[in-house]
Amino acid sequence: MSYPYLQPSAFLVTGGAGFIGSNLCELLLSLGHQVVCLDNFSTGHWENISSLLNNSRFQLIVGDIRNLEDCRKAVNGVDYIFHEAALGSVPRSIKDPITTHEVNTTGFLNMLVTARDAHIKRFVYAASSSTYGDSVSLPKVEETIGRPLSPYAITKYVNELYADIFATTYGLESIGLRYFNVFGRRQDPNGAYAAVIPLFVKQLMQHESPVINGDGSYSRDFTYIENVLLMNLLAISTQSSEAVNTVYNTACGEQTSLTQLTENLKIYLSEYDPAIATVDTIYGPNRIGDIPHSLASIEKAQKLLGYQPLFYFKEGLREAVKWYHENLK
Repeated sequence: MSYPYLQPSAFLVTGGAGFIGSNLCELLLSLGHQVVCLDNFSTGHWENISSLLNNSRFQLIVGDIRNLEDCRKAVNGVDYIFHEAALGSVPRSIKDPITTHEVNTTGFLNMLVTARDAHIKRFVYAASSSTYGDSVSLPKVEETIGRPLSPYAITKYVNELYADIFATTYGLESIGLRYFNVFGRRQDPNGAYAAVIPLFVKQLMQHESPVINGDGSYSRDFTYIENVLLMNLLAISTQSSEAVNTVYNTACGEQTSLTQLTENLKIYLSEYDPAIATVDTIYGPNRIGDIPHSLASIEKAQKLLGYQPLFYFKEGLREAVKWYHENLK
């Protein structure tokens, strides 16, 4: 892969034992940087970072972004921050809005305060496509959003507002990346709030019928992990004043329905196990808080960051399926 060059630096990755965070930690180490990982392992996993623990340039801090002192300890001596720590999942936020708020909003504010006090060069954070809410316009353009449809969406929008205030009030440089349905290696297929792709992969590998919420017409801009890693590095490395203190869609600009997703999964997985092709799909009720359609415009990222997706949907899905086949038993 070709990534933008950055002088060897010290990075903090919050949520560094999670799906996206662990991939970032691994990439940064491979590029010669120092990495501090902060995680409380509520959704992260030891196995995601076990191969990094013996690297002299890697430091693990077991801590919680809701604890201000943990945040202060983690930012000590760091040049840049990738803030990936959050409680994802719309259904989780509907069931438990208080904890979602504490982690995603209070935790985010703690990180901004400590980043400001430590004179961090730039703060790049995981924003979300859920911010578009009930806006029906497609493709989604960064400057046009609707009303949030879930507590989770509210927290991620508040993150953007806080980042903007810290830029104008304190001069803290930041960039928010509105992730669109990220998938790929290490995404957890287990638990009540597993994302759709790893969950369906696990079910199909076990010859269980995946359950699509709704009639299957809901669509997403599924984004492979390599595109997300590239966007994070572009956000850190850009020297353009016009490109900072704003948000970017992080996606491919492709629209795939849940039925199309399931059919593609069956095709790719059946290359390893032909019986998967005959597994039925079940359709259930729509899920509260879900956005019907999500398709990103990536023009802003292309123009200001020089972004071009490394993997489009089908290429990324094939890579993800291969990884799950080799690692999910």
